[in-house]
Amino acid sequence: MLYNRPNIYTLIKGSATMAQSSAGQTQEPINAPETEILHVVIQRDGKQVSAKWGLHPNLKEELKPEEWKELTEIMGKVTTLVGNRFSQVLHHAEEEASGTA
Repeated sequence: MLYNRPNIYTLIKGSATMAQSSAGQTQEPINAPETEILHVVIQRDGKQVSAKWGLHPNLKEELKPEEWKELTEIMGKVTTLVGNRFSQVLHHAEEEASGTA
């Protein structure tokens, strides 16, 4: 599979079809079918909330060890933030629901 490999910052911004040149100019989008390269899942089991993420296997294989480390650290922060926010919203919704009984 061939694709335009974005840098990690581009991945995190969620814009895999846009890449920036070294001069900072944005290139035109690539006309290619969409491919899921990054997947984040937030799950609830009772009061327990878990957040997981995954990366397309081809992209994972192409990352250098330092890029993989950087991505892992960033996604750890992302899943923690999203998981905590989901937990707060869930707790608030449960408080409102119990107050209306």
